[in-house]
Formats: sequence, C-alpha cells, structure tokens
Amino acid sequence: MALKIIETCINCDVCTPECPNEAIYMGPEIFQIHPEKCTECVGHFDEPQCQEVCPVDCIIPDPEHRESREQLETKCTALKAAAAG
Repeated sequence: MALKIIETCINCDVCTPECPNEAIYMGPEIFQIHPEKCTECVGHFDEPQCQEVCPVDCIIPDPEHRESREQLETKCTALKAAAAG
C-alpha cells in the first residue's frame, strides 16, 4: 500500500530527501506522495523512511492504493530499472 501525507503536515521537508524513490513532492498546500512511486521503502529499507523521520506522524497508509508486499517489490524493481535507463 502506498503511503499518503495528511493535513497535519507542517511542511518541514524532512521526509523528501529520505525517499529512495523520489515519490514525495510539494503539493498545493502540503507535501504529497506519488502513489505510483511509493513502495513503502520495500526493496530499500525495513521501514518507510518518511514515517521514521516525520516529527508529527502525518504519513499514513493510503487505503486508496492497497498493494501486497509482492506488488511493492515488483514496483520497486521496475522503478530501479527505469532509473538505470
């Protein structure tokens, strides 16, 4: 399942550099996460790094983008391949 940032975000920007897939970006009012790029850090880390560093715990699972661990692994592999060219 992809993660999402909720309205309690304080726009501190500590999450953005932690994302190995560059899925976090500044939206109209708060930071947002591209669900097609978010793998919950599967393939990179044991825990989602954005959640680990968030000082206000505003990053939660996105119920609109449910994915199994296998799907997240497949997405990670595809993102790595695309980045490699």
